[in-house]
Amino acid sequence: MCPHPHAVTTHAITVDAPPEQIWPWLAQMGWGRGGWYTARWVDQILFPNNAPSAERIIPELQHLDVGDRILDGPPEAKCAFLVEELASNHHLLLHSREHLPPGWAQRFGASIDWTWAFVLSERGPRRTRLILRSRMRVRPWWVTTFYLAVIVPADFVMSRQMLRGVKARAETTGVRAPAPQAHPALAARGASAVHA
Repeated sequence: MCPHPHAVTTHAITVDAPPEQIWPWLAQMGWGRGGWYTARWVDQILFPNNAPSAERIIPELQHLDVGDRILDGPPEAKCAFLVEELASNHHLLLHSREHLPPGWAQRFGASIDWTWAFVLSERGPRRTRLILRSRMRVRPWWVTTFYLAVIVPADFVMSRQMLRGVKARAETTGVRAPAPQAHPALAARGASAVHA
């Protein structure tokens, strides 16, 4: 995906939750779905058409397949990602050739090849490194210059906000691992000690 990119960005955050508690938030991302988990002030400044992001896991949005189209704005904007690869609880690769201003492809021969890869790397029983890597190639040269000057800084804000939003949601909601149970003999001994 996206060979010879003009820009590569990598962001990561540690989430105090296992991958299976984070994955449902990634599976429901997208415009008209769960949103992108950015703070409202970011949406209002950079993406005013975005609705508030979901604060709960939405069961009907959990089914995701390769080839699914994930909108990144209102349908009339014709701006979306395609799901290129996914492995539940491990990684999700989104790919777009549509993130251009309307008419630029026809008028200027502009094109974009852009991927977003979300990777969940387990670091312990309840700790996961969530990595977001973006790769982008744009043409012609002046569109490349514009994107490097404007989109890359916006990507920095957006990506950091997304990671923080996923972290906050995964750590406070969703599936919880059951508390470890003590052996019955130890539990009985502990109870008798309390009453002694």
